[in-house]
Amino acid sequence: MSKTLFPTEKWDNEVLPSVHSPLAERMRPRMLNEVIGQDHLLAKGKILREIVRSNKIPSLIFWGPPGVGKTTLARIISTETKSNFFSISAVLSGVREVKSILAEARVQR
Repeated sequence: MSKTLFPTEKWDNEVLPSVHSPLAERMRPRMLNEVIGQDHLLAKGKILREIVRSNKIPSLIFWGPPGVGKTTLARIISTETKSNFFSISAVLSGVREVKSILAEARVQR
């Protein structure tokens, strides 16, 4: 048995947060089954879960205040569909960075 509550280990080619990461990062869900709430979208048979299950992700826009899980949900979708995930900040990123990510996405597609 591990001596720490949140050991560093591999999960789906991703290194889990270490014991030195903030608690919110360590507790962040990594799979749809770990997400609490949003049952109208994520419960078995509901639209977003079925989209992920089908592995045919349309363009999606997640809107809401900071800290509600938009980026976490996007990361979960990318993990469960084995898709690449690029994260940028609309506040901090410029046109050059967006164009670079789009170019990389075209190459990977």
